[in-house]
Amino acid sequence: MSLFDIVLLFSAGFLSSVVNAIAGGGTFLTFGAMTLAGVPPIMANATSSVTQFPGYVTSALAYRTEIREAGREVWVIAGLSMVGSLAGALILVSMSNPSFRSLVPWLLLAATIIFAAGPYLRPKSLHAEQPITRLGMVGQFLTSIYGGFFGAGMGIMMLAVLGLTKGGDYHKLNALKNVTAVVIAFVALLVFSGGGVVAWLPALIMIPAGALGGYAGVWAARRVPQSIIRALVVGVGLLLSWYYFAS
Repeated sequence: MSLFDIVLLFSAGFLSSVVNAIAGGGTFLTFGAMTLAGVPPIMANATSSVTQFPGYVTSALAYRTEIREAGREVWVIAGLSMVGSLAGALILVSMSNPSFRSLVPWLLLAATIIFAAGPYLRPKSLHAEQPITRLGMVGQFLTSIYGGFFGAGMGIMMLAVLGLTKGGDYHKLNALKNVTAVVIAFVALLVFSGGGVVAWLPALIMIPAGALGGYAGVWAARRVPQSIIRALVVGVGLLLSWYYFAS
């Protein structure tokens, strides 16, 4: 691995956590950097899940009070997410790199559109809180399959499903989203590790960079407008989509 690749991966790991702290969408950066460094698409996707996992854990810990208040429902949603993530991760490891490579530009484009539409998918005035509906459970299950398979835009999809089918306080919904993201990422991490599709050297470069970026992201979140960060992430997503469609 060249010095340029090391700098690229470290920078992507750092910036992805900064972006996640402000607006989300850091997966675009880690996935793009690894593919540019020559990591095969499936390994790049799997390794992105590994590098994002510590951030999901710390986000869930920050919402531990809301998670406790959710009671049994959090276990139901987490259980659905565990099964869905397992299915998505197993689908990924069963594919060949050429097959997954053909899906990548479509996945990136879809994730970019979802991310760009994020502010409109989050209900601004949520209806009264209720137990999650059956439709919500189905939506969460499908979202977790997507999360185990690819992951970019997963958080926004979960917030949209929970907001529309459960309602209630935004922070309680965000707490459920964060804890289920931990479950989805952990299951995917186990499957990807067992399947030998994690590029551990790039992961070891990006994980400490991500830890630093998460800390810096809190500082940046207070100073950089979200609209600027969202525009940057959408631009990266569109650029990567164009790159994979053209190559």
